[in-house]
Amino acid sequence: MSVDRAEERVGERAGEQAGGDAAAAVATAAAVNYYPVAPGVQLNVRSGPGTGYSVVRTLSAGAQVPIYCQTPGTTVSGYYGTSNIWDNIGTGQYVSDTYVKTGSDGYVTGRCG
Repeated sequence: MSVDRAEERVGERAGEQAGGDAAAAVATAAAVNYYPVAPGVQLNVRSGPGTGYSVVRTLSAGAQVPIYCQTPGTTVSGYYGTSNIWDNIGTGQYVSDTYVKTGSDGYVTGRCG
């Protein structure tokens, strides 16, 4: 796909996403991997990478999330161990990586920002 066509698709996707941003649209236009949330867990989605940020919504048990980028934040002990990695799953939406089955104890995608 040409760069111009990719940018056009990004623009189309950005227009489709309520509250979306260009970075999320670019990731959506490219191949984005989805990962399952820990079984039986209703996961708080926060406005930033830490437990001190407000909860913006809650994911239902069995949800799958895209990871657009990852960033260090508050250290959390969760279903899959202890880590300070937070996954960006959308504009202003972060979840602790300790509740997402990525198959790795480290970063699985690029760092945010």
